[in-house]
Amino acid sequence: MRAVVQRVERASVRVGEKTIARIGRGILVLVGIGKNDNSSDAKYLADKIIKLRIFEDAQERMNLSLKEVNGEILAVSQFTLYGDCRKGNRPSFTEAADPEVAKRLYQEFVDNLRAGSLKVETGEFRAKMLVSIENDGPVTLVLESNEGKRNL
Repeated sequence: MRAVVQRVERASVRVGEKTIARIGRGILVLVGIGKNDNSSDAKYLADKIIKLRIFEDAQERMNLSLKEVNGEILAVSQFTLYGDCRKGNRPSFTEAADPEVAKRLYQEFVDNLRAGSLKVETGEFRAKMLVSIENDGPVTLVLESNEGKRNL
């Protein structure tokens, strides 16, 4: 799994004219599921995000986690994170999981985030969404579950 994690002051998702999710201070997570991902990837990535210390303490150092700042999470599925642009000009998505598998693993990822006792909002799987963010910092990180497995 891949995730683009952005520290935000606020973020929201619209589908059509309706705002379906909104958070205040916290993290926006754009998450992509690859064809070789499984439940352990969903758990690893959720646990990693919950424990990330990317919020500033009194000395303005990134030293605090979401729980310590009472932050919120907005998780949005984004298969395009598995777009391969190395060959030609049109992305190939052959490494992205099939929609049925991706939906199940996305839901497992969200369930794992919620198990961390945080407020978690979501986008709508496979919908055309308009994501609005107010990036704080900006702080943007890219995480991959495969890297974590190699280091376990």
